[in-house]
Order: sequence, then structure tokens, then C-alpha cells
Amino acid sequence: MIRPAIKEEAKILTKISFESKGYWSYPKEYFDIWKNELSIRPEYIEENVVYVYEEGGEILGYYSIVELRENVQLSGIKIKKGFWLEHMFVVPRNIGQGIGTKLFNHLRKWCQSNEVYELGILADPHSIGFYEKKGCDYQREYPSTIANRTTPLFVFKIKNR
Repeated sequence: MIRPAIKEEAKILTKISFESKGYWSYPKEYFDIWKNELSIRPEYIEENVVYVYEEGGEILGYYSIVELRENVQLSGIKIKKGFWLEHMFVVPRNIGQGIGTKLFNHLRKWCQSNEVYELGILADPHSIGFYEKKGCDYQREYPSTIANRTTPLFVFKIKNR
């Protein structure tokens, strides 16, 4: 079942963020840099669009969409205003079982229902194939918060049907 997250689930979502990112065996130093961006606060859940995938009473994944109301400078790059997929994570033991696809399909329907026709995605390099299969258009590489590393920028154009 996919449902809205509640603020009391912030710690669970933070744990999923770190565990899912850890699936790719990144060095510990990366997690020190990512600490703030991977940590979900209760206020984050209240202020943004956050949905969880729950099965048998356990949260196995989630996604979040943020709206930037103006352009933002981040790590020396300009991120344009609009809607962005900020997080999409699945518990590592469940990666490859279709949960990400279910979350993405839900995200698509949410966008259609809320008249969001374009979604920016700064993706993890390991997720390029996933986003390409979902119909997202690769734009270019963006500098990462990690020195000498880039992250792919995708745009997902949502059709209203």
C-alpha cells in the first residue's frame, strides 16, 4: 500500500535513506557529507509531498517531491524553480522487487492529479537505468556535493492522461 507519510515516521525514512544509499558501497566519508540531505525531519514531511510504500505494517520505501518557488544556488550550481523528486529510496533487501516502480507509478499519478507536468530529478548515478526505463529524459551531469563526482540530471515530462 502507498500512503502519505506522517511526521512520526521521520526516523524510519532517514534510516531507509542511509541504508538504501549504502547499498552501493559508497565510502563512509560520503555519508558524512550527505548527512543533512539524507536525514528526514518531521517538518520535512509536513512541508513536502512524501509517500511511503508499506507492506505488512513495515515501510519498505518512500519518495518525496519538493517545490522550489525560486531558483536556488547549491554546490555552485543553479537549480531552477519547479517541482523536483528529491528522494526515492527502497530498503536494500527489497531492491529489485518492483517497489521502486510502484512508487514511481504513484508519483506519476500524483503529478497528473496535481497538474505537475514536469519533474526535475538529480539522480544517483546507479539509478540511471531505472529513470531511463521510466521515460525520464537525461539532460546532463551536474556537479555533486562530493568533490570530483557528478550526478545525472533528468527531466520527467508527465502526460495528462
